[in-house]
Amino acid sequence: MNWTWSRRNAFSLFLIAKNSLARGPAVRIREEMILADSEILRSIEKGEIVIEPYDRSCLGTNSYDVHLSKHLATYRNRVLDAREHNEIDHFEIPEEGFVLEPQINYLGSTIEYTESHAAVPFLEGKSSVGRLGIDIHATAGKGDVGFCNYWTLEISVKQPVRVYEGMPVGQLIYFLVEGEILTPYNAKDSAKYNDKTPLPVESMMWRNKF
Repeated sequence: MNWTWSRRNAFSLFLIAKNSLARGPAVRIREEMILADSEILRSIEKGEIVIEPYDRSCLGTNSYDVHLSKHLATYRNRVLDAREHNEIDHFEIPEEGFVLEPQINYLGSTIEYTESHAAVPFLEGKSSVGRLGIDIHATAGKGDVGFCNYWTLEISVKQPVRVYEGMPVGQLIYFLVEGEILTPYNAKDSAKYNDKTPLPVESMMWRNKF
C-alpha cells in the first residue's frame, strides 16, 4: 500500500464523501472501492476506462502510471488575475531534460490520453517524484466521470530539479461511484476543459462569473 498517498488524501476523501452526502444520495464516491488491477483491466476491456497509449507494465496493484509529456508552459505575467484570461507560453523539454525552478508555476501534461465513463479518476504523484520535491498538482487531483482528455499538471518544486520527457510522474487511481450520473463531464455545457489537446491548458477561472 502507498502510505504516502493514504496520509495525504485520507482527509480529502472524507471531505468528498461528506460533501456528497450533504448534497443527497444522487452520487457518492465509494471510497472503500478502489479498483484493483483486475477491475481496471475489465473496465478497459468494456471501454469504461480508456488509456492511450496503454502499456500493461504500467498497471500497478490498484493504479496506472502516467508519464510527463514533452510539453511545458508558464504564464506570461508574474502577477495573475483570477478574473482575467492569463495566457501561457508553451515550450518543449529538450533531450537533455529541463531544470524546473522554485517559485515558478509550471503547467505540464501527461503523455497518456484517458477516458473514464463509470469510475472517478484520481491523479496522484508517485512517491519517487514527491521525494524529489516535485508536486504535480496543486488542487486538481480529482477528475470526473466523463472526463476525456490528457491531464494538465500543475507542477511546482521545492528546489531545482531536472525533469525529462517520458519520466513517470503520477498514478491514476479509480473509485466507484454510487448512484446515477445525470450529466457526465463531457456532456456538461459549463465544462471548461473538454477540448482535446496534448498541450497543457491554462486556468479557465475567468469564464466563471464572480
